[in-house]
Amino acid sequence: MSGDPLSRLEIAASRPMRRRGVERHNLLLDATERLLSENSNEDVSLAQIAEAADVPLASVYHFFPNRNAAFVALAMRFNEEIYRLSITPLTDPVPQTWQELLDMKHTRAAAFQNSRPAALRLFLGAGVSVAVRNADLSGNTRIARSRERLFDAYFHMPYIPEFIERLEIAGASMDGIWALSYGRHGRITDEYRREATASAIDYLRRFLPEFLPRKQVTQRALDRIYIPLDELSDNPFATE
Repeated sequence: MSGDPLSRLEIAASRPMRRRGVERHNLLLDATERLLSENSNEDVSLAQIAEAADVPLASVYHFFPNRNAAFVALAMRFNEEIYRLSITPLTDPVPQTWQELLDMKHTRAAAFQNSRPAALRLFLGAGVSVAVRNADLSGNTRIARSRERLFDAYFHMPYIPEFIERLEIAGASMDGIWALSYGRHGRITDEYRREATASAIDYLRRFLPEFLPRKQVTQRALDRIYIPLDELSDNPFATE
């Protein structure tokens, strides 16, 4: 191994601290999620996060200068979980139409958010901060870019100008109906989920033909669906 031996030792010694830092960070996010599952944003403080995580308050300030910073970090973690779910291949059954593909993906996403009340509150609640909203939009952009590749993996696609933006708009219309469902029922109901998917499909019908020929799905096509977060040039958190 090349390089200064002392530097290598210092790097090795710092790894456990970095690992402990990641573990502490996740512990605090776990506590934040538990609190948000049962309380509104305004009712959660850094002191409560510290108490729920059983750590000193000073340790919370080391990671989060205020509660909104904790909410943004939690939103980013939810974004990653939702993104991983969004790029999971559809195999049982394999969608035969693009409309079925969207319905299957939306069903899975709604089930995830319904299972995580804090995610519902952060993304669909009325008291969402600008920073959390920006984190949500960044996640939606990443999903739209991967969804374009998902369509291409399953179907023979015609050229559609600005297709990624069209997918983002369709996703935004879905989110708006989900937010209405959350405001009225505290969850995404099956009825509102179906209405949201119908709205997204109706919008995309302006650009997509009703029928797209199916492709034989290949592993190569599936592998290219994933987009690393740091490849988003408009990601406001890429350098943090």
